[in-house]
Amino acid sequence: MKRIANLTLDEERALYALRDGLVEDCTFDGPADGESALKEARNITVRNCAFCLRYPFWHVEGFSVENCSLTEGVRAPLWYAKGGRFDRCSVMGVKALRECEAVAFSRCTVESEEFGWRCRDISLEDSSFVSQYFLFETKCGSMKNCTLKGKYSFQYTEDLSVENCDLDTKDAFWHSKNVTVKNSVVKGEYLGWYSEGLTLINCKIIGTQPLCYCKNLTLIDCTMEETDLSFEYSSVNATVLGEIESVKNPACGKIVADRIGQIILEDSVMATDCEIITKS
Repeated sequence: MKRIANLTLDEERALYALRDGLVEDCTFDGPADGESALKEARNITVRNCAFCLRYPFWHVEGFSVENCSLTEGVRAPLWYAKGGRFDRCSVMGVKALRECEAVAFSRCTVESEEFGWRCRDISLEDSSFVSQYFLFETKCGSMKNCTLKGKYSFQYTEDLSVENCDLDTKDAFWHSKNVTVKNSVVKGEYLGWYSEGLTLINCKIIGTQPLCYCKNLTLIDCTMEETDLSFEYSSVNATVLGEIESVKNPACGKIVADRIGQIILEDSVMATDCEIITKS
């Protein structure tokens, strides 16, 4: 394996098409302001490096990026890449991950608008994310032991699992399909509208007007706080622990809760035939 170490590189495509290489303790910055430092690389390990220039990891395959920092100046660092991981990295550039396949992030801190668009087979674990339109149109992936803060997250995602996460995000899971969320906190307005096959298990749901216009919605042993006007026009099968603030015109299925503050069955524009049961 070719080793490249202790250099400062700023030229265009500084390590273009590197094969079977180890890059460590390098800085990618300087007056030449060159882009695409490691574009088209294959089978590389990048360790203890600092990136300050744009587009370093485009079209890379077989990569491990460890203990590296990517500053805000590193726009769109990882696009069209396949088969790799980021571990213990700080990623601050916008549009950090797009059109990638089989990529993992673990123990990372990420602040990146439009993170994770149109990817496939993405694994996110033990990391924190600040982003808007997080994982837009991404298919097949998992997220575990993570925190997320932002807006419009998980829109049009498919076949995704989320576990032990803290999600503070408005308009999450809109138009999503076959998404399962377990043992998580989901806070934000207008959760899950227009979703299909969304399942929430042992979750705390917080925020106004959640889970409307859903198809095949499932809640298992969840709690709901500040959730007024819930389930409007949704087909739903839900067991809720504690109280739901209000339920409005659910389309069909069954809702079981300890208490419901208000059940609103009026002014519906479509057929509504949902069984609603309160235990108390």
